[in-house]
Amino acid sequence: MGRWGASSSLLLEQIKLTSQSSHFVSSSSFLLKSTQQQHIPISKPSSWGFRFISANPCPSHIDDNDFFDGVHEFGQNIEKEKKVEKEKVTNIPVKAYFLSTSIDLKSMQAEYSCNVIPPTSRSSSNYIALRYCDFPFKVSRTGGEKIGSCWRYMVVFQYGSAVLFNIEEDEVDSYLKLVRRHASGLLSEMRKDDYAVKEKPLLKEDMQGGPDYIVLKRLDIDGIRIIGSVLGQSIALDYFVSQVDGMVEVFTDINRDMEKTGNFTMRRKKLFQLVGKANSNLADVILKVGLFDRSEIAWRDAKYAQILEYLREEYEVTQRFGNLDFKLKFVEHNIHFLQESLQNRKSDFLEWCIISLLSIENVISIYEIIHESSAAAL
Repeated sequence: MGRWGASSSLLLEQIKLTSQSSHFVSSSSFLLKSTQQQHIPISKPSSWGFRFISANPCPSHIDDNDFFDGVHEFGQNIEKEKKVEKEKVTNIPVKAYFLSTSIDLKSMQAEYSCNVIPPTSRSSSNYIALRYCDFPFKVSRTGGEKIGSCWRYMVVFQYGSAVLFNIEEDEVDSYLKLVRRHASGLLSEMRKDDYAVKEKPLLKEDMQGGPDYIVLKRLDIDGIRIIGSVLGQSIALDYFVSQVDGMVEVFTDINRDMEKTGNFTMRRKKLFQLVGKANSNLADVILKVGLFDRSEIAWRDAKYAQILEYLREEYEVTQRFGNLDFKLKFVEHNIHFLQESLQNRKSDFLEWCIISLLSIENVISIYEIIHESSAAAL
């Protein structure tokens, strides 16, 4: 029988092993299927309950290691599937909006108290974080792995920004309507910025940056607060920069007119309005937006401090404020110059008034002298 006798004994030995341990049941099925595929017929069960395997010659070849190689490969496939399952990345869309110059957080907190997340630090007085739940589960269309969580988050800031987490484009308006009800000074054109957070549980570092996204092991509520604060400040800074750019253009036109005519025609009221606008913008950036305020969340945990520092560098917050401050100094210099010019113009006017009064007084004095002289002669 030669080769086929060895193969038959190998098969009988494997069937014996399967009767001793249930662990190899699936493997035995694999072996019997491979045997059938190699045209080794299996006879019907006899009255004694045994299966007799034919030893007729067949041109196929069976390797003794095929069985164990199959089991090993099957185990490797399971491990690969588990690894791929763990390495799946969840995409969470983030959208930042600047829609007004002020938002009443107290009234908003009172109306949506059931959705407000309790603050974890004393420095959270200029914003509130809200959590919403939608059923059934929504699916993200931003690419990557589907978002299985139904939670939506919104961070609203007193100076007019709102940052939305895990909210799709078609849902944005319904959430922003909740904010507009408590906002004042609504802008005619709302500003928007898009970002994304990717959750990767097997990430070795605490965070990893990318173009318009950040990778975290897990996005928690403190991470939402940190990311929301930077995005809210950045979108608000864009608005204030545009306001200062408008003032720079006004003074640029005034300087060009002065270059051509040697004079300027701005009224004192208009100049004072520009002064007030420049001062209020600077105060809003420093006090309301809080660009230089310390974050207690980042102070307590170095992980959040790293995220904060990365995002501030990514959005160039410090450099953009430096450019804003430079433009404000240019505006301030021009305002100071124009104020002096207006003051000199007023002083000149008063001087001419005094000269005119003195001249009139002299004329009256001369008239009186002449009148008295003529009366004395008579």
